[in-house]
Amino acid sequence: MKKIFLVLLLLVSGCATTADYEMLKADMNQLKKDSYDTRKDLTELKAGAVKEEAFNAIRESEASLRSEVSGISKDLQTITGRFDENKYFIDKSLKDKSAEIELLRLQITALETQVKELQGGKPPAKAETDSKTKGKQDIKKEKKTEPEEAKTPEAKPEIKDPAKIYEAAYSTFKEKKFKEAREKFEAFLKEFPRDSLAGNAQFWIGESYYSEEDYAGAIVEYDALLKNYPNSEKAIGALLKQGYAFIEMGDKKAAKGILEQLREKYPKSKEAELAKRKLEDMDKKGK
Repeated sequence: MKKIFLVLLLLVSGCATTADYEMLKADMNQLKKDSYDTRKDLTELKAGAVKEEAFNAIRESEASLRSEVSGISKDLQTITGRFDENKYFIDKSLKDKSAEIELLRLQITALETQVKELQGGKPPAKAETDSKTKGKQDIKKEKKTEPEEAKTPEAKPEIKDPAKIYEAAYSTFKEKKFKEAREKFEAFLKEFPRDSLAGNAQFWIGESYYSEEDYAGAIVEYDALLKNYPNSEKAIGALLKQGYAFIEMGDKKAAKGILEQLREKYPKSKEAELAKRKLEDMDKKGK
């Protein structure tokens, strides 16, 4: 650098030669080259620093991800534990429900037996006897010849319409003649047990008992519908009214079991909503 300065002084003073000028030019070129190399080295150093920073950032990100994965793994273990715990309680609850339902069935069967005992069977019709001929079997009757009766043509058997018979019974029910309506529905079931209206007839038999406040009888008849006509459109209603009947009898545990069963089996039905309201009402009164 000092050398360049001296050459510049010589140029200024007019004492410098052409050789001095060439030397100065060469030195300037060298300085430019050195400056370029320095800038290049500086750029490389900066790039290296950036790369190192990026590498460090990647390492930090990797460490963070590992931490998150570890946290997620712990959460998963916790959730798995809760799932196993919940599964245990769900299985236990299902077993308890099954036991309750079986108990209800036994109660209904017992009620059915009680109702049959209370109602009693119809006594067999006594054979009519002719008082004039009783005890005179040893007397010989004189044979009488009677004129042959005129033969009448046999009447064609009447074709019965199940729908009309059902409607007649239902009309009687709407008139609140419950016993008479019940007898008509029972006759309908005896004659048309597999008719499409059979399930409805069975339901109204249960309703006739319910209307008479014979809740035990109603429960038995509703249960007969659920057993014999499970696909009937009245099956859900029978289950609901069976729950109501148990409430009227003071057996809230049985009622609750039936109403909860209805909600689980038919969650989107209007009867399920009615069952929900009744359960909520029972809970409020129980407090």
